[in-house]
Amino acid sequence: MGAFLQKLYVRIWLAVVLAVAVLTLLVGWAWRATAEPPLREVVVRNASGEVIGAGHMRLGRRPDSDSASPAALPRSASSAPENDAEEPELPSRFGRGPEFLVHMQDGQTVHMHMPRPPNSSWRAPFGFFWTLGLVAIAVALATYPIVRRLTRRLETLQRGVEQWGDGNLSVRVPEGGNDEVAYLSTRFNHAAERVESLVQARDALLASQKSLLANASHELRSPLTRIRMGLELMGPGSTAAQAEIARNIAELDQLIDEILLASRLDAKEADLGTVEPVDLVGLAAEECARHQAALETPQASMVVPGVAKLLRRVVRNLLENARRYGTGEVVLKLSLDGEYAVIQVCDRGPGVPEALLERIFEPFYRLPGASERNGGVGLGLALVKSITLRHGGTVHCRNQEGGGACFEVSLPQKSEKS
Repeated sequence: MGAFLQKLYVRIWLAVVLAVAVLTLLVGWAWRATAEPPLREVVVRNASGEVIGAGHMRLGRRPDSDSASPAALPRSASSAPENDAEEPELPSRFGRGPEFLVHMQDGQTVHMHMPRPPNSSWRAPFGFFWTLGLVAIAVALATYPIVRRLTRRLETLQRGVEQWGDGNLSVRVPEGGNDEVAYLSTRFNHAAERVESLVQARDALLASQKSLLANASHELRSPLTRIRMGLELMGPGSTAAQAEIARNIAELDQLIDEILLASRLDAKEADLGTVEPVDLVGLAAEECARHQAALETPQASMVVPGVAKLLRRVVRNLLENARRYGTGEVVLKLSLDGEYAVIQVCDRGPGVPEALLERIFEPFYRLPGASERNGGVGLGLALVKSITLRHGGTVHCRNQEGGGACFEVSLPQKSEKS
């Protein structure tokens, strides 16, 4: 009921009905206040002005059929004789209008009737309050469709704005009419069209940039391959310069590979591989052996749905990040948390400042001072986050007690499509 009364058309409709009802009450009160009171006494005079008789309203009769008093009015002591109580009531056979009993000076009693004209055809026979009720019902029935028609256009505009706010930028609202609602609808459609065109232009620009980046990254592989082949043709004797060139080539090759993968992850429609059951225990054991990290898991097998090569990249990037920035032993822990499989990679390095725990997952972001370290371009953790989100999981970083950072990835054990 409360929600119904909050509707704009209901409030406008009730306001109109109440305004008409109050106006009717005020008019009725003013009419009653200014109307002359009904006749209760009569005085008869002769041609010279002398009083030859006086009387009062007939007993048992209303002073007027339109009077508000339903009971017989009392007599006036100054004009009624002492034997009025003994006078019989005369039957009402003369129609509408006040009737009086007049006592003449000669002792006669005269019955005086002042007939009134018949009721008008438009007059309500039910009384004032019934008339007020009929007026209120008539106003309510007449104004409801008018008010509803006016507010329905506002509701249409409201639904259009809600759909547009939910992301449907192609929605438009009707513009019929010449009032303020039509003007507001026109301005909304104009603004929605401009925003949609800007968003489409931005998406086209981003798609062009991603395509350019992917193509450039792909084309860079050709000169790198030729440089690597040239180093191999220089002979088995390895110099320090050749070793440095080979290391830089390997770093560039890894950067190109990460850029290509990042550009494909940004495209939601890209096919990154077949989703299949992946055993995290076996995958983690292989990567821990490769990076000399310790593996802790209470499970002999922990299967999650996903793309095996992408989940392997997640584990590999976390281990490489821990080995690059941490000191001491790197530990990979596997556990279950409800319907999620949890991967934790912890190190004993300097940790991450609290204000930068979220920023380290941004592409090409490095911690202050990390640019001088060997390896790493700031894409490893960004790929971890993109791959995890692509699999319906979450990732975050926290600092350990005693120093070091711990990265935690949660992956659902059931596919979202199932």
